[in-house]
Amino acid sequence: MVIEWTTEDGSQPSDPPKKRAAEYVRMSTEHQKYSTDNQASEIRAYAARRGFEIVRTYADEGKSGLSVDGRASLQALLADIDCGNIDFEALLVYDVSRLGRWQDTDEAAYCELRCKRAGITVHYCAEQFENDGTIGSSIIKTVKRAMAGEYSRELSVKVFAGQCRLIGLGYRQGGAPGFGLRRMLVDERGQQKGTLERGEHKSIATDRVVLVEGPAEEIAIVQEIYHQFVEGQRSERTIAEWLNSQGILSDLGRPWTRSAVHQILINDKYAGHNVWGRTSFKLKSKHVRNNPADWIRHDQAFPAIIPQLQFDSARVIIEQRSKRMTDEEMLKQLEHILQSNGYLSGLIIDEFEESPSSSAYRSRFGSLLRAYALVGFNPEHDYRYLEINRALRQMHPSIVKGVIEGIQTAGGSAIRMLESDALLINDEITASIVIARCKLTQGGHRRWKIRLEESLRLDLAICVRMDEDNASAHDFYILPRMTLAESVMRLADYNGLSLDAFRYDTLDGLFGLAKRAPFRRAA
Repeated sequence: MVIEWTTEDGSQPSDPPKKRAAEYVRMSTEHQKYSTDNQASEIRAYAARRGFEIVRTYADEGKSGLSVDGRASLQALLADIDCGNIDFEALLVYDVSRLGRWQDTDEAAYCELRCKRAGITVHYCAEQFENDGTIGSSIIKTVKRAMAGEYSRELSVKVFAGQCRLIGLGYRQGGAPGFGLRRMLVDERGQQKGTLERGEHKSIATDRVVLVEGPAEEIAIVQEIYHQFVEGQRSERTIAEWLNSQGILSDLGRPWTRSAVHQILINDKYAGHNVWGRTSFKLKSKHVRNNPADWIRHDQAFPAIIPQLQFDSARVIIEQRSKRMTDEEMLKQLEHILQSNGYLSGLIIDEFEESPSSSAYRSRFGSLLRAYALVGFNPEHDYRYLEINRALRQMHPSIVKGVIEGIQTAGGSAIRMLESDALLINDEITASIVIARCKLTQGGHRRWKIRLEESLRLDLAICVRMDEDNASAHDFYILPRMTLAESVMRLADYNGLSLDAFRYDTLDGLFGLAKRAPFRRAA
């Protein structure tokens, strides 16, 4: 028997309106079942069953769930919720672990609480419990959150143990090889397969990486550095000046500095030793400098460029520079460095002539932060970036003007749209110009953070990466809309072909593309 439901006027009732929902998907690299496509498929099936219409998608791909840091889409979701920029009433997530694998279950609960305060219900589509606030579901959800965090902790322990084992076998675990050395890829039998260039990584799980000698000319330079330092009694800065006078560039393709020479003089790999675990960064916690007794070592793992006796002599010279000074003298020197630079960092200390190294301060006072505190310096209160940002804002109009003039000189047209501050090129293409400040890491590596305005939906983003002094343009990235998946992009010197294919030394290519041509000639 079939029953037909009708209304009082004889018509059939229409389907109830669908509830608007957003979906959040996250994938790290742990398992294929957590791919964003699989998550989205399950979420959409859940939405169809429950009468939801997905109107927004927030996706973090290749991101760890240990914290909110680095997850631009989750940050954008929470920001939209906090400021009321939402047009949905539910958030659909694959399971508890996709929202996060926080080590503190209270932090995971707080993330969901922010949604509830805004009137948004959170649905875990692949879980066996209903997130309805009952005692049973609350208990299961808390257990699931603890299990998600424990999974990451156990995985961290296993990965660390595996890395320690590989170091003990003489294999290299991450990091640049250094000047005079190269990374060699070997198979499970130890047979060499070829060197890895900068930015290249192994693709087969059973392959390993070892260090081998680099070009003969680089080896000779490393040996000369040690000879000048040990036998010639020359300082690191003097050696760096000599290298630069000879036109010799570092392994990063940059001029030598005192700290770059200092790193060569203190790194065990030049004596053939594989040392790992000087610092720890487990579970996205703070960097911790480990006791030398806890370092993982494998002596004579690689071909030695420097004899052990000469390497030890260099280390003795460096250690004696600080041993001759009392604690008070070292702190007085640190105060002098602070007054001269207005700021302190390991790189600044290592660059200062006739000063103990940053490692000497760590050894003497337990940590650099403690040494900083003893001279009244708080690294969290560095406001120099404000001056840099102010200078870059003042520079922005001149860069925009230069782009407009370059396009017009090439025969195209470009105007500045006042409502969005973007450019309209040839009455067809919209583009924004973003200036990215250069920031040096403690290891001297350059980093840039690019913030993009997603709401404008422009065709191009012209990103100007500044040089180390933030005084002039280093290079340019011309990014089409299809590459702008995130509102914040973090760039290094090398970012893979997917991004570096859009890198240019000048904007001449953009100007050439803007040039107009007669239709007959173009055809």
